[in-house]
Parts: sequence; structure tokens; C-alpha cells
Amino acid sequence: MIHARKGRKLKRTASHRKALLSALSTSLLRHKRIKTTLAKAKETRTVVEKIITRAKNAVAKEAEGPKNVHARREVAKFIHDKLVLRELFNEIAPKVAARAGGYTRVIKLGQRLGDGAQVALLELVDFGYEAGAAPAPVKKKQDRRARVNQKKKAKSDATAAETADAKSAQ
Repeated sequence: MIHARKGRKLKRTASHRKALLSALSTSLLRHKRIKTTLAKAKETRTVVEKIITRAKNAVAKEAEGPKNVHARREVAKFIHDKLVLRELFNEIAPKVAARAGGYTRVIKLGQRLGDGAQVALLELVDFGYEAGAAPAPVKKKQDRRARVNQKKKAKSDATAAETADAKSAQ
């Protein structure tokens, strides 16, 4: 039994994996929701949870005393965008201050048509949309065929109506 090996390799080298997770984390913090593969979403979730916790604890300590520069620098090692970093410490961390963890949510969307990969939506919980505005699940192949057939039928009906109008005009 193999012990002390955690995390997914994602078929990448260590440096490539770190760059990928950094980019996904930055995008999630910037846009509040991203669509990616299920494995990448689950791995990014662990990284973002730790970053938000560090920012949340730093904001709590800033209320007591001077600015916590060390925490900002530690997070800046991973989040390379200054605007996202500022937004994390000024907006996101204070908003999740009462939450004891679980800042993100992974919603499975089904399989991608191109390669069949499991696709998921990763979003920040407190910045989500209302229940009525939830993202539509990915349509299955049969649903896609039905939509294509429906469009063809509507197009043929439109051409039939045009020919009927042309005959009545003569």
C-alpha cells in the first residue's frame, strides 16, 4: 500500500501542474465560476480552499492589528494577478469570514462531446447565482439530434410557406 501520496498528477510534470492549478485558481477567483474537467476542478478546489482560508485568516488578523503582509506574499506566490489578489483580500475573504470552510462547489455537467471527458462547473459558493438561474446541464447526443431535426423541419416549413405565398401572389 502506497502512503503519503495525495493529489492528482493530471498527466503533467510538477511544474506544469503547478502552473495549471495557479491559472485555474486565478480564473476562478476572477470570474467566480469556471468550466473545466472534473479531475482539474476537484484538484483546483483543494488549492483554492487553502488560499481563501489563508486570506480569510489574514483579514481577521488585520482587524486586530497591522496589515498582514506575509499572508499576502504567500498567496501572491500562487496568484500572480495583482487585481485578483486585491479582490481576494478586499471582497472575497471578508464575505466568507463567517463560513468555516467549503468555499467552492463542484457541479458535474456530463461528458464533453469531443473526447468524452467528464466536465464540471467549479464555482465559489457565496458568489453563486440564484436557484432559478442555475446552469443548464449539457445536452445528450439524442437531445442534440432532436434539436437539429427540429431546425430542419422548421426550415422546410418556412420554405413551404414561402412557396405557398409566392403562388398566391401570382
